[in-house]
Amino acid sequence: MNLSLLPDQLAVCRFLPEQEVPAWVWQQRKFLSVTYTQDELSIVCLSQQIPTQAYEVRCERDWRAIKVQGPLDFALTGILARLLVPLAEAGIPVFALSTFDTDYILIKEQQCEQARSVLEQGGHCFL
Repeated sequence: MNLSLLPDQLAVCRFLPEQEVPAWVWQQRKFLSVTYTQDELSIVCLSQQIPTQAYEVRCERDWRAIKVQGPLDFALTGILARLLVPLAEAGIPVFALSTFDTDYILIKEQQCEQARSVLEQGGHCFL
């Protein structure tokens, strides 16, 4: 598969399910994912976007996104498995996101080069 490593540092934030999406989230939409479930509100956004005075925000920072070049057909199977299994075998934790057109795999910043190497060894190509 053709992949690209996006340049921006991301954060994964957790809020209570009854909370509204904070206004600062909508100020920049370069990379943004908002997911509501009955258990939580999760937001993935640029790390720099989170206000420093937002002490109540529970976040995991220092993520980078590997983008699977798409669009991908919904009939395709095993896309994430072909990427996640070698990363898991290498002990690299991930946070996966999917959109209508493609998939993103978030990797901690300090493991980006290792992840890239593992995926290239598996025959994947970074553009």
